[in-house]
Amino acid sequence: MFKRWLQINLEVTSSALILGPRRSGKTTLLCRRYPDLTYCTLDDLDALSWAEKDPKGLVNSLGKAFIIDEAQRCPKLTVAVKYAIDNLGARALLTGSSSIGLLDSTADSLAGRIEILYLPTACWGEDTGPPQHGLLQSRPSIPVLKQGARLLEEALEYGGFPEVLCQPQTELKRKILANYRNTYFTRDLMQLANIENLDALMGIFHHLARSIGSTLDVSNFAREAGVSFQTARKYLNTLHQAQLSFKLQGYHGGPAKRFLKSAKTYFADMGILRSLPVKLSEGQLLENFVLAELEKRRKLGLIPCERFFYYKSTGGSEVDLVFEIKDTVYAVEIKSTVNPGPGDVRNLKSFARQLGKPCRLLFFYRGDEYRRLDEVQLIPVAALYRCGGL
Repeated sequence: MFKRWLQINLEVTSSALILGPRRSGKTTLLCRRYPDLTYCTLDDLDALSWAEKDPKGLVNSLGKAFIIDEAQRCPKLTVAVKYAIDNLGARALLTGSSSIGLLDSTADSLAGRIEILYLPTACWGEDTGPPQHGLLQSRPSIPVLKQGARLLEEALEYGGFPEVLCQPQTELKRKILANYRNTYFTRDLMQLANIENLDALMGIFHHLARSIGSTLDVSNFAREAGVSFQTARKYLNTLHQAQLSFKLQGYHGGPAKRFLKSAKTYFADMGILRSLPVKLSEGQLLENFVLAELEKRRKLGLIPCERFFYYKSTGGSEVDLVFEIKDTVYAVEIKSTVNPGPGDVRNLKSFARQLGKPCRLLFFYRGDEYRRLDEVQLIPVAALYRCGGL
């Protein structure tokens, strides 16, 4: 297995909770970096039963330095972990493939004692080595950019689940993703979130895929899946909490008006999306890919901002991604064109004119070179390969 980009600074905090989707590599990461720590997984029914009946006894049995895997299966265990940290000087590393019930419990019991980190599926190029460049500060070398261009279609097709990346045969990559869909993305999620209707959950997955790039209308989701509005909203929230999707709220430029009612949702990894038998446009696939890659880097702390947004004006013009770093606003558009023209960057320029604060305009496209179109920086999508951040 390759070395992951996530940095865990245990000199600052002796304990951590690592969240990420199933099969993103959390267990492998911790067990390889900390082989001397006692390991316990709540996927083991005996361990789970012990945690539910006697959480303090289970934690005490692990000694003063331990890993607890899939902690979301018993959120109340965090109270026993807190006691061990406070009174026994314990060092605890926990993982969770869902924040359902877990973040609330952790916030209540482990605030100030444990660092919350995220391990998404692998960033594009993470399996080939450490980051080589940033998007703006240190551009990729020509060989790295060319390699990214050669590998782009494969990245769009199979995504970044570590087990998939380590499989050289394309047919087996497809089988692994199909197995994930039938287990971790559906049945395992149903058990965790008390979801009973598999057909409805798959309906939500399919409608979400077809809606990439559009704002969500939960009423349409409910009709498509044949469930109530409340049930559709619960299923969508479950996908977010399981780290299978992420949401962009609307941006209004002022702190008091940042959140619009409508949001956009994207899949956290192309492997999740491509495991579904849904035909999408090239533009939808590229938009989900670029946003997911940037979101992975944000979760790893490589893009230092709290969250991502999208923008939609009252006249209907949109910007795919907006975020703030310090006093600068970054606005991003993504298009599958090879040769963008003035019309492709019109929305970005309009957004910057009405913003009234420092703004950097970025445009991802299918071309092969960095160049400028007026005040807009054009960036090849291939530049995301082995990119560590901005």
